[in-house]
Amino acid sequence: MARERRSFGRIRKLPSGRYQAAYIGPNNIVYKADSTFAQKVDAEAWLTDRRREIDRELWSPPGEKPKKSKKVKKDNFEVYAQKWVERRMVKGRPLKPRTKAHYTKLLEQHITPTFKGKPVDAITRDAVERWYRRLDGDTPTVRAHSYSLLRAILETAVVDDKLLDANPCQVRGAGTAERRVRPKPLNVAQLATLTASMPEKFQAMVLLASWTALRFGELVELRRRDIDIDNAVVMVRRAAVRVNGGWTVGQPKSDAGSRDVAIPPNIIPALEDHLKKFVGPGKDALLFPATNGGHLQPSTLYRHFYKARTAAKREDLRWHDLRHSGAVLAAQTGATLAELMARLGHSTPQAAMRYQHAAQGRDQQIAHRMAAIVTDSST
Repeated sequence: MARERRSFGRIRKLPSGRYQAAYIGPNNIVYKADSTFAQKVDAEAWLTDRRREIDRELWSPPGEKPKKSKKVKKDNFEVYAQKWVERRMVKGRPLKPRTKAHYTKLLEQHITPTFKGKPVDAITRDAVERWYRRLDGDTPTVRAHSYSLLRAILETAVVDDKLLDANPCQVRGAGTAERRVRPKPLNVAQLATLTASMPEKFQAMVLLASWTALRFGELVELRRRDIDIDNAVVMVRRAAVRVNGGWTVGQPKSDAGSRDVAIPPNIIPALEDHLKKFVGPGKDALLFPATNGGHLQPSTLYRHFYKARTAAKREDLRWHDLRHSGAVLAAQTGATLAELMARLGHSTPQAAMRYQHAAQGRDQQIAHRMAAIVTDSST
């Protein structure tokens, strides 16, 4: 039986000529597809769907068949979807506030208007395909997220609640959105100009966002006790997110988000200066507080950031692109995939791989080093 190596899951060809697909879930348990596949591409598509569910925290272990059949109240889709969001568990924990708000928004704006009054067991494949075709093609990410959410909800209806015999979400590739905006990392000179063009109290924030690749929510929740200057480490343990106009503090985006990130020596003096000038003496004092002492509002930061990016001649730049730039800088040093995942706080390799691919110029360096081997051996 032939088996191939893959970055996620495995596919093997059986003596019968059919293909069997399996993968290791986040709980380190191996799960196999319920049936084999006539074509290899179908097995690959099944694995791709499972990987996306894991990446987007939509995955849950396949349910076991109950010993006794139980009757499940047939809610309409709107009620069922609301209950699904409330009871959804990821790795044994409820959804994080921001994730819950994101799912609720997708349901209200893009899914429920079509299916709200329909019984869950009456949703058909044709109905899903008609709904998907009507979604706005100019917002591919929202379209893909909406489809993935609907598929996850109906998968629960199939596996756990036995309301459907099969998931009607069968639009191949619908859960994927090709990235239209491909971030272009800052070079060192542009980063220096951007930093210098920001108000002094925000310069350290720009440096941390780029050189340590922290997310915005992680930055605004940093406190004095999270910066270890002596050991040159920033300790990421919490993140703040805006939900319904207010701030909620919780764990970072993923389990891997709780991490210690080494601070490059070149920005240590700026951090020391910032701690002296702009941070309160208490260990819980925010590094980048708002004027009222609370969490910094994005709009306050962006007013200055937009001017600074113009000075750096990078009007295409978004704040999150600073994280991208820092990740590419790390990749250019030759950091392995595992090292990038640890530094960036990624649970899966797919996201970190983007930064390795974006480390432009590395292939040329490798080629020149290969040629140097020949030169060195001949001399």
